[in-house]
Amino acid sequence: MNNKNTLISKILVLDDGAVHLESQKAICEEWHLLGIKPQQGDIEAAMAILKSNVDLGGIMLYENYGNKTGMGLKLAREIHNFRPELPIFLRRDSVADVSGLDKKDAPMFRCVYTLNDLQVLRATLDDSIFNRIYPNDLVRGITEMTSAALQALFRNCDIDVETPYLVKDSIIYGEVFTMIAIESNWCRGYMMLQAEEDSVLNLISHRAGHESRIMTFRDLNNVLGEATNMVWGSFKNRYAGHANGHGLMQSQVPIVINHQHRYISFGSEDSQLCLKYSLRESNNVQTEPVSIYQRFVFNLNWSPDEFKDNATMESLLEAGELEFF
Repeated sequence: MNNKNTLISKILVLDDGAVHLESQKAICEEWHLLGIKPQQGDIEAAMAILKSNVDLGGIMLYENYGNKTGMGLKLAREIHNFRPELPIFLRRDSVADVSGLDKKDAPMFRCVYTLNDLQVLRATLDDSIFNRIYPNDLVRGITEMTSAALQALFRNCDIDVETPYLVKDSIIYGEVFTMIAIESNWCRGYMMLQAEEDSVLNLISHRAGHESRIMTFRDLNNVLGEATNMVWGSFKNRYAGHANGHGLMQSQVPIVINHQHRYISFGSEDSQLCLKYSLRESNNVQTEPVSIYQRFVFNLNWSPDEFKDNATMESLLEAGELEFF
């Protein structure tokens, strides 16, 4: 993988060839992939994962999955119909091409490979999942400012952040999400926070001074809206620089939201940056943590070479350019 990109991506491994299990694990570890697989090697188990809230970067599929000839191709058709945004990488036993496949099936696969030659797979993963570089300083800064915003609003909670990762799908997590435009001289797009309504409402109701009345979805809207504004304000102050504010009309693309299928599309196939924050009440270790997902999609402009991190007090202290007196 590109050495500049240390992010991971979750990939669904639908390959039950026991002989190749160790080599597949090595591929995932070396190429920054977090491989997940269903316990049962059948179509129903695979589709159950795809119908859940598991956000993915792609799918590695064996043509004879489930030890049945051609079952992988049958499963690929269902996946492509249900989640067409997910790239499918097809492993075959002997040929690293689409020879012998139906002409209607061939376009479903981002690449076809064998374990004897993984160069095609590696190059395709770079192009389809890891095709965007998110500077480490940017990712770390986003994590810091978002954690600080959530901590300010949920003072009774401990906050953990999972390893940031890249996604290719378009699923919406939970029943509520906020979205705000992100714009600077080096990026244009959107930031989202997504969460389950009841779990976050429960946290809000336990905040100091709020136990006396019942919280409603309007309280939830206010808190998540405030968190979104706080993160965007910090992002703007630290990273945005001088935005393109010359009164010129800038291009836009339609945003499509399908609530029935929990689907949102920004008209771009580029990987999105995703972070997951888990909030747990500090004085109640028995409760399940509440998840808040954060996504960044820079679908209108992305020029990471122009990214600059305005120096913080901490960075200046570490560099020896600033000291306390």
